Amino acid sequence: MKRLLFAIVVLLGTVNVYAQDIYSCRNANLSFFSSAPMEDIEAKTDKGVSAINAKTGAVYFKVPVSSFKFKKKLMEEHFNENYLETEKYPYAEYKGKFASPVDITKDGTYDVAVEGVLSLHGVDKTYKEKATITVQNGKVTTLSKFNVRLEDHKIKIPTLVIKNIAEVVEVTVNATYAASGK
Repeated sequence: MKRLLFAIVVLLGTVNVYAQDIYSCRNANLSFFSSAPMEDIEAKTDKGVSAINAKTGAVYFKVPVSSFKFKKKLMEEHFNENYLETEKYPYAEYKGKFASPVDITKDGTYDVAVEGVLSLHGVDKTYKEKATITVQNGKVTTLSKFNVRLEDHKIKIPTLVIKNIAEVVEVTVNATYAASGK
């Protein structure tokens, strides 16, 4: 875990930045929801790691794709083996930046645009999405919902189950950060 946090710090370009500029989360909650005619599909994980550089506005997320849990075990198996191919593509990763400066060292609620690249299923795609950042007594929380089109990441759905799975999946990211070193 220390190596991963070090990699995040280096990735965010913060080698020469004080630790209080880096806010990290080791248990980011991510979920996705797919509504289709035959069945709704939902999965959740709390295994995401994330960091925000308060000075530069850089944002980083990484989640082991196989950590998503489903209500039905068979769905989870199909998700990992057939659709997301988690042995071949074990992580989803996002590297982005706030579109405009946000002072996350001050209490308040901030609606921000975040632009960056989501690497999923071996395909990189740029996303520009909205997020809400809430800062209260030094605790930083983020919430974002956005849509991912499966086709954009070359995730193929067999025609046999095409009515069971939506072409667009709603992704929700919720994370609580603490300043590094605290």
